[in-house]
Order: sequence, then structure tokens, then C-alpha cells
Amino acid sequence: MLKEVELKHYMVQNPVKVQADANLLDAIHLILVNKISGLCVVDEHNRLVGVLSETDCLRGVLSATYNDTGIGTVGEFMTSQGLYTASPGDQIVDVAADMLKQKIRRRPVVGSDGELLGQITIRQILRAVKEFSSPKDRSESD
Repeated sequence: MLKEVELKHYMVQNPVKVQADANLLDAIHLILVNKISGLCVVDEHNRLVGVLSETDCLRGVLSATYNDTGIGTVGEFMTSQGLYTASPGDQIVDVAADMLKQKIRRRPVVGSDGELLGQITIRQILRAVKEFSSPKDRSESD
């Protein structure tokens, strides 16, 4: 069904992103306003340096609460080691299988220089499956 479908056809082209020095509360605001479960973290050249999930945000809030400190920055709580990324030409079914294996909901899509090009999420993969099996229902939104 999806064996020969490249990510570039279904990835989010302009994912919501933030820089590592941003205040964690600002990142939480972006997550809530955009109704997403996480953000890509980039440097000043739009190169991926990490990801920030809702769980990372909660960790930051609890840390500030328990330690009676300020909320901190995105860089203090983002995941930056062992990042799983994809390339635009990767096959969607391979990435989907690996996302299940790694238990992650989103995967940044980067170019050969590490520049953030997009993001693929479980929702986009489900949309691809739906499009292959039946026409789009107008009640389904991005």
C-alpha cells in the first residue's frame, strides 16, 4: 500500500520550531496554540539541534516547581542526543516502522547539511494511509 511513497509527499513542510535559548514557557505556548505534541529545535541557520516534546516541557515545569527556580530554557530540557531523523526521499513505510520501534510520534526531516526541511508525524502517516484507501473527508483537518 505505502511501500513506494517518499516522505516528502506527506511531511509537514514548515514545522513549528524554536531555538534552544527560548524560554520554556514560550515553547509551551507554541505547543498549545498550534495543537501539536512537540517542536523542532533549530540553530540560527535552521539546522536541527534537538526536539522538544510535551513530556520534556512537563519535566521542565516540575523541575522549576520542585526546585523553586525559574522555568528555564528549551535547551535545558530538549532531547539533543541520539536524535532520529529522516530524509525527504526515505520511504514512508520504513520510517513508520522505525517510529513504532523507537516509540516516537514525530521525526524531523533534514537535508544532508542538517537543515530542517520538514517533519513527519504519525498523523501524516495515517493521512497517507487514508488517501490510499479512500477519498479525503472534509471533516479531517491538518
